[in-house]
Amino acid sequence: MSTVVETRSGRIEGVEENGIQVFRGIPYARPPRGALRFGAPRDPEPWPGVRDCSEYGPSSLQIEPRVRILPGTDVGPTSEDCLFLNVWTPGADARSRPVLVWIHGGGFVGGAGSRPLYTDSPLVARGDAVLVTLNYRLGVLGFTDLGAVARERIGAVSNAGLRDQLVALAWVQENIAAFGGDPANVTIFGESAGGMSVGTLLGTPAARGLFAKAVAQSGAAHNVHSAESAERVRHELLEALEIPEDAPERLLEISSARLLEIQGRLIERQRGGENLLPFQPVVDGDLLPEAPLGALRAGLAAEVPTLVGTTRDEWKLFAMMDPRSRKLDEAGLRKRVEARVGDAASRIIEGYREIRSARGDSAEPHELFPAIETDRVFRIPAIRLAEAQSAHQPRTYAYLFDWTSPALGGRLGSCHALEVPFVFGTLGMPGLDAFVGAGPEANRLSEQMQESWLAFARSGEPGHPGVGDWGRYDEAQRVTMILGPNCGSRNSPFDAERSLWNGVID
Repeated sequence: MSTVVETRSGRIEGVEENGIQVFRGIPYARPPRGALRFGAPRDPEPWPGVRDCSEYGPSSLQIEPRVRILPGTDVGPTSEDCLFLNVWTPGADARSRPVLVWIHGGGFVGGAGSRPLYTDSPLVARGDAVLVTLNYRLGVLGFTDLGAVARERIGAVSNAGLRDQLVALAWVQENIAAFGGDPANVTIFGESAGGMSVGTLLGTPAARGLFAKAVAQSGAAHNVHSAESAERVRHELLEALEIPEDAPERLLEISSARLLEIQGRLIERQRGGENLLPFQPVVDGDLLPEAPLGALRAGLAAEVPTLVGTTRDEWKLFAMMDPRSRKLDEAGLRKRVEARVGDAASRIIEGYREIRSARGDSAEPHELFPAIETDRVFRIPAIRLAEAQSAHQPRTYAYLFDWTSPALGGRLGSCHALEVPFVFGTLGMPGLDAFVGAGPEANRLSEQMQESWLAFARSGEPGHPGVGDWGRYDEAQRVTMILGPNCGSRNSPFDAERSLWNGVID
């Protein structure tokens, strides 16, 4: 059975799957090709008749990963024509259901809204909710600030990928009622670069009114370039492409394959330094007048209930992909940490060594490094976001995901991205059990997390009988829900480590 829905740009026809109506590959903006390659997204051209929306549109251009760690992360065909979104709904009716809009991760250089890990999800049926996933421009095309000359000559904009997300959210506001969703009750949520996007959108003035609630998973509001660091990336990019800064027109002629080749070189060059992401949003004085965290501290998103958290051992996933980190000695550890935190390195290293030894955890260099990076890159920025938001919005909540992956004999711990299939209820995906685990305990945790995310989307309160009381976050108690085999709230988990970062990460 198929369903036809009227959108602002024309009628679309989806398909019914397991009682859910699914609409794939809906264009929310014109193809950003040719003169629009680096430009602001524009409304799609209306189409006549009924558009078939049974198949996903292409994903944003990206480099094929050398190793796929997680099943269900394939992105399918890629293209510069990538600005599509997808909708799952129990019914295209007048029910005004809560809407969850997923922003995918991938370091701002990879990923897609069509990944099976999130699209074969029981969230929609479980919560009588509407789910939207979207693509946005990535890497060079989405997150390069090409400067004033390119703005004048080729209409290039900064933060193109972030602008894509904003246009997709505007599309949701204009159209989601036709799919049975409530435009006044939209929750944005995302993981990794998607969580960083959520944190950035919270601090973006132009995003006000486009969503009502926000969930940032393993991402916060720290991942933005200053104007100066964005300029350095631009210089490196143009130099590698052999394009003078006063000839931006040539950027419209470079093949996508060449752009991806140079993008890969820039990513490799940045690896191991303080700035892990050469392509990310930039404080441009336009779309982002100030750093998102500063805007949040000033109360920009005071009306938005927020849920933020991380996994316990985020960096162990990246350490597994870095053979040298598994062989670190003391000198190698110190060199790496100094490259990231400068003069604070000794205090951080010795502090972690003392705290972990007292707790009975390994303090060997190859264990200290992922513990330090987990907090530097993910947990402390998440805490700073919770601190900033809780000062203005009492419905601010924190979590720490504490389920251990069975992969590699448990050496991955509770690593980056491990919580995603628990949130979406996709544990049963073929091949996934080796990474996330299986059985009644895993299924129970997944159900508890789905219910929490859905409760938050409905009411702004994530607590429910399955997890118990979920206290609100504040700087006095730092109440954090531990999501694992035994869910429950704790005050200030891993607080000794948190204190080490005062004055290092603001």
